[in-house]
Amino acid sequence: MNGHYRAEPETALVVRPLDDIVLLYHRPSGQTHMVVSPVPEILEALCAGGDGDAAAVHDWLAQTHDLGPREQAISAIAAHLADMAAIGLVRAL
Repeated sequence: MNGHYRAEPETALVVRPLDDIVLLYHRPSGQTHMVVSPVPEILEALCAGGDGDAAAVHDWLAQTHDLGPREQAISAIAAHLADMAAIGLVRAL
């Protein structure tokens, strides 16, 4: 569950914040996803770092966010990454 992932190229997504949600239009699939935190932040971390696993995303996010206990946060991020891969927002490597 703690594999490596890469964000889709920035050109693949149209990102539109809307109050507490973010609309992500995924050009390759033609689907629009409504997401909330931490999905946009996870995408940002992957875009900034190129690719990585849940621990790398955690370390990037922990610089600016209070994520709570490390192992619990990494587990939650790993679950989000798996869900994001299932809908095509990130790619498992």
